[in-house]
Amino acid sequence: MMRAGMHPARTWLIDLGNTRLKWMCADRAHGDALAPGQAHALAHAESADASALDAAFAAVAAGDHVWIASVASPALTAAVESALRRRGAQVARALTQAECAGVRIAYADPSRLGVDRFLALLAAQARAPGAWLIVSVGTALTIDLLDADGLHQGGLIAPSPTLMRESLAQRASQLPIDGGAVMDFATDTVDALASGAILSARALIARSLRSARRRVGRVPTLLIAGGGADAVCAGWRMHPQRAPDLVLQGLQVYAQAASEPPRRLD
Repeated sequence: MMRAGMHPARTWLIDLGNTRLKWMCADRAHGDALAPGQAHALAHAESADASALDAAFAAVAAGDHVWIASVASPALTAAVESALRRRGAQVARALTQAECAGVRIAYADPSRLGVDRFLALLAAQARAPGAWLIVSVGTALTIDLLDADGLHQGGLIAPSPTLMRESLAQRASQLPIDGGAVMDFATDTVDALASGAILSARALIARSLRSARRRVGRVPTLLIAGGGADAVCAGWRMHPQRAPDLVLQGLQVYAQAASEPPRRLD
């Protein structure tokens, strides 16, 4: 029986990516899926500060369950876990599995597939039956194909448009890392940089759609996520489905499929 003044244990989801920390309370979801736009975000530059993490997790209470998906550094992951430990939360990390929630991954060694890509596959499978081409535009541009039977057919990893421009600027400091308009043939440098980066990403996605159709016998639904998705999709005739919190959605599926609740970190 719950003591007076105590609240039922809640479930929290944390996506610790390459550049941002995102988190939300799964109990705020509507129905079986996370409600869009409810996730909070914190840049890694802010996440490194213990007081900032304490403030971010102020609503997490002792006994709450927290699931973490991390592709960040071990040091930052440990800092996030420490902040949750100070609040008495029960914490577990999501790990890539060969099979989960109707998805079977293509990698012979599941640990070699990033947990963010794995969770995106789970989220797509949970959305609706059918084949999916899942694109994430973050630090990297990742593309994964999931067929209608839940079999991961493999994927691709390339530099994202942002990383392309940052890499060029590292070698040629006079080149701007942002700005510019996308066009077929630019007449100034900043537009040429923007166009080259964005059109390269679109071309790889379009080629992957064509290859996917040959492989699975139909055009898969194009699903795109990540902080750079807006730039890739703006003005594009493809009109993919958008999923800004795809990793968190997959993490919710993972948590529901887990046989054991997270444990307290001591």
